[in-house]
Amino acid sequence: MFSLKSSMSYLLALLVLGQAAVVRAELPEFTGLVEEASPAVVNISTRQNLPTRDASVQGQMPDLEGLPPMLREFFERSIPQAPRGPGGRQREAQSLGSGFIISADGYVLTNNHVIADADEIIVRLSDRSELQAKLIGADPRTDVALLKVEGKGLPTVKLGKSESLKVGAWVLAIGSPFGFDHSVTAGIVSAKGRSLPNENYVPFIQTDVAINPGNSGGPLFNLDGEVVGINSQIFTRSGGFMGLSFAIPIDVAMDVANQLKSEGKVSRGWLGVVIQEVNKDLAESFGLERPAGALVAQVLEEGPAAKGGLQVGDVILSMNGLPIVMSADLPHLVGGLKPGSKIKLDVVREGARQTLELTIGALPEEGAVAAGASPESERSSNRLGVSVADLSAEQKKSLDLRGGVVIKEVQDGPAALIGLRPGDVITHLSNRAIDSAKTFTEVAQGLPKDRSVSMRVLRQGRASFITFKLSE
Repeated sequence: MFSLKSSMSYLLALLVLGQAAVVRAELPEFTGLVEEASPAVVNISTRQNLPTRDASVQGQMPDLEGLPPMLREFFERSIPQAPRGPGGRQREAQSLGSGFIISADGYVLTNNHVIADADEIIVRLSDRSELQAKLIGADPRTDVALLKVEGKGLPTVKLGKSESLKVGAWVLAIGSPFGFDHSVTAGIVSAKGRSLPNENYVPFIQTDVAINPGNSGGPLFNLDGEVVGINSQIFTRSGGFMGLSFAIPIDVAMDVANQLKSEGKVSRGWLGVVIQEVNKDLAESFGLERPAGALVAQVLEEGPAAKGGLQVGDVILSMNGLPIVMSADLPHLVGGLKPGSKIKLDVVREGARQTLELTIGALPEEGAVAAGASPESERSSNRLGVSVADLSAEQKKSLDLRGGVVIKEVQDGPAALIGLRPGDVITHLSNRAIDSAKTFTEVAQGLPKDRSVSMRVLRQGRASFITFKLSE
């Protein structure tokens, strides 16, 4: 006969087993997906002809044998190279990445950084056969590359819609981390629409799927076996996976691939503005109910924004009815439009809401903004602890400004606390355009106490709004 204690233990064990069975039943089953999708996932290696090292350098070259391939290649690339002479010998460098076949006649998608600077690209299929690939085109801005191998009836992936992907959904990656072909890892979607530094045109999918070097360019699948992204980047302090992986949405990647295939290049929309995030203090200084939108810190001359009437200090709240919550939302939306598209922007200007109609331009290949600073002085109110001078005609021309003042000296006070430096150019203060040192002094003397005040500062050609409060 069971004792009460043993009966309770038995019931507890049944409860634990029952809960485990429920959890097991709720976990997704990946085996069918992997069997169906794996044949279309490929390994990509590249060969690059590099100049032979100078003999004097070779003698100083450390012994790199035994190091991991990526670390060895890093050190090799860091060592100075001798100029390539006629008939000089060549070395071969190799890198590993992943990709996937999107059409039966051999079109392959991968990352641009996987094949960048390659002289030869080799695609290895799941049956271990190798095919030489031709680069159809690449777009560094989105890190997407389109390859072509010769073949018919090749296995292909199913393409899904990244737009319909939901945060919390299960996703799965197949790739070649550290050269281990067709490794499978799974996780969930952590976030959508992520912006990364220097990546303005990709609203990344963030996941906690284990991604490591070699996974780059490989597919990210949903539970229906459809590709919803291209695994592209990881956030790491160790060089390996730390729980933050980022994938290019397949909608973005296929738009790029189709343009590369049909036109050989990618065209994307451009407004011609420099924007920044609206934080709590900026929202207060501009009279906004909450911190949201994209603050226009700079309008490029003769750009679409300038022609459409957008001004410095405008806060863009929506585009074509789509809300701009974070400033990074704007480049994602604008970049996805074709040049010549008409848009409507809802903006707040000097506390009043209005709608502007603009025509999107084509993003230039490259752009630059000039910088400068120089003489002629007048002291301003010591309330801010800064001395300023009128801009010279040459400075205004080089900076493309109609007005503004240059900081000559920063004393102890609010200016020093917010990080202003000599040479900085102030163009707006408390939502007013500054056309001279006299105007600056007048505005500075009338600044309110204990309330966020905005200031637009131009430093080394880059404009941004900053905020501060005066306690006295």
